Amino acid sequence: MNTKMKHLNLEALIEARDFASLRKQTANWRARDIASLMEPLSAQKEAVLFRVLPREQAAKVFAYLPGERQTELLKAMAHDDAASILNDMSDDDRTSLLEELPAPATQQLLSLLAPEERARASHFLGYKENTVGRLMSPHFVRVRPQWTVSYALDHIRRYGMDSETMSVVYVIDRKGKLVDDLRIRQILLAKPKTRISDLMDSRFISLKATDHREAAVEAFKDADLNALPVTDQDGALIGVVTVDDILDVAEEEATEDIHKIGGSEAFDEPYLEIGIPTMVRKRATWLVILFLSEMLTATAMGRFENEIAKAVVLSIFVPLVISSGGNSGSQASTLIIRAMALGEVKLKDWWRVMRREILSGLSLGAILGTIGFIRITLWAKLFGSYGEHWFLVALTVGTALIGIVLWGSLAGSMLPFLLRRIGLDPAASSAPFVATLVDVSGLIIYFSVAAVVLRGTLL
Repeated sequence: MNTKMKHLNLEALIEARDFASLRKQTANWRARDIASLMEPLSAQKEAVLFRVLPREQAAKVFAYLPGERQTELLKAMAHDDAASILNDMSDDDRTSLLEELPAPATQQLLSLLAPEERARASHFLGYKENTVGRLMSPHFVRVRPQWTVSYALDHIRRYGMDSETMSVVYVIDRKGKLVDDLRIRQILLAKPKTRISDLMDSRFISLKATDHREAAVEAFKDADLNALPVTDQDGALIGVVTVDDILDVAEEEATEDIHKIGGSEAFDEPYLEIGIPTMVRKRATWLVILFLSEMLTATAMGRFENEIAKAVVLSIFVPLVISSGGNSGSQASTLIIRAMALGEVKLKDWWRVMRREILSGLSLGAILGTIGFIRITLWAKLFGSYGEHWFLVALTVGTALIGIVLWGSLAGSMLPFLLRRIGLDPAASSAPFVATLVDVSGLIIYFSVAAVVLRGTLL
């Protein structure tokens, strides 16, 4: 049968509503040929044919249609039929269709997809992982400024059934751009003939689809709303993000930070469900790095081998001194990382933080140094420990503790700022990492102080 006869036969079967023959006739036809035969048909007749074709074949045929014909056909098709075709289309074909459409049309078609397919479509549309575009839902209620409250309520009753939230209604202009948001109570309490524009104040908080999801967490803290609108780069409303999604994000981010602070890569699964090999790999990476870093401590000890040989008593206090520096650094690092996560501290606040940590470090160092000095003095008086130069040893330990604790506080507080400045996660300046860093530098400070205080006596 030639192409012209096929077309005539196809159109006749559609007009006769002979669906059984139509399905049988097209069963062995190539998708490209069916798309070519459909070109002269009206969108309404095409919609009838697509209702007859098997789902997979319909999706293949649809992909061969020109972009304008695809749009016309989707408008002519029933909701379920359009959803079926879009869900069965290949990722690249569906992306090509959605990219060519205006933002409001894209949003409408995304709403027809199943959640899994919507996530894939969002990915291929350019919404990267961990962006707001991956979290947003296309189900929401929008109204126009010129509508009356009565008309808007009718619209809400008709189209609000599948909306993610009914607490907020969004106002858009003719181009689909977001111009305001209204609490539903504002509309319910207004008189029926009041126009939506009379309720507007043009003050609203919105997110961009390309924003990082952490920005959404911060926005929800400021907005105190159950949902926030999501727009594209041109300001067109394309979705909403609800607070339940953001709570999940906040929990994931907090868990990730805690894992990193503990000196491990973030786990992607619950502890009891993650595989042992995966857990070992995620924990081993940081342990190896920290182990190699601690080798620098041995190197530093070797550098002061002569001092230790002359004054063995100094080695007794090495664990005490360097652990104090590591502990103070871990404290400071954890405090600053958490303050950054809560938005209490910004990059510009580094100097204020440094000043506070200088004062805190000196005070904490003085406290520990005093305790160390008293302890050595008591043991020397009561048990005759540390030899005839016990006072100089006590002075060395007390003074070194002030310097080491001060340095630990400064290093622990400034490292998160440095990492944030170069675009890395501040949580990576974990407590074990800071402790390792301060251990090495603490040894240098300790033996440098000892070289000055004990010169001419033990050294």
